[in-house]
Amino acid sequence: MKIYISADIEGITGTTSWDECDIGHARYKEFQEQMSREVAAACQGAHEAGATEILVKDAHDSASNIIQAKLPEYTRLIRGWAHDPFMMMQDIDASFTAAFLIGYHSKAGSEGSPLSHTMSGKPARIWLNDEPASEMLINTYAAAYVKVPVVFVSGDKQLCEDTKGLNSLVETVAVKEGKGSSTINIHPDLAVKKISATAKKSLSSDLSKQILKLPEQFTLKIEYKEFKDAYRSAFYPGVEKLSERLLQFKTTDYYEVLRAISFMI
Repeated sequence: MKIYISADIEGITGTTSWDECDIGHARYKEFQEQMSREVAAACQGAHEAGATEILVKDAHDSASNIIQAKLPEYTRLIRGWAHDPFMMMQDIDASFTAAFLIGYHSKAGSEGSPLSHTMSGKPARIWLNDEPASEMLINTYAAAYVKVPVVFVSGDKQLCEDTKGLNSLVETVAVKEGKGSSTINIHPDLAVKKISATAKKSLSSDLSKQILKLPEQFTLKIEYKEFKDAYRSAFYPGVEKLSERLLQFKTTDYYEVLRAISFMI
């Protein structure tokens, strides 16, 4: 069994402010450590379920956050960015049995976390087929594009609820809940235990039933915080400018959605 893991930091237990997610901040090391522990726990659970190969994508900011020595020896780690359209799902393909999303967070514009955003700080909000889009949605669709099911997601409570709304069969672990500028977090050790156990459980069912069927058409809308970012992105081929900060792109191929996002944000 071969498992793919995409990992972020804003959805691990504890992180509440942007400084704590910044590699240059004094508090960062505490949460770098916890991110590494939660990813390692997901690896351990998958291994106990029978996974013999695990590829981990460090998918936060510089993509150089996970402490590799904290991961089991049977894992491989992707650090840095190749800048291909799959972005946070770099190198996923049909050879993988399933995928996990660890440390993910609520979508841009959501009250689910004080760290809510989608892909970068430029968009105020992103929609896919008129549904507000999170990184979970974008990357679950990316996995589905290569026929790989996302079977386990960890992060904040709202993100987990959104995941269940997309696919009720996905196992989730909510390690925190956002309230205004605050978060209510479970203990770091408990998060590790829950993630390991749920990762193992997620691989025990018929995974073929969890591969999402992608829509036949896609309408991507991006509302930017700054009009200057919208102006620049409006030159991407096929983009329609709906207002000074709102752009639209339509296609029947989800890979083209990923390509557009990678260039536009």
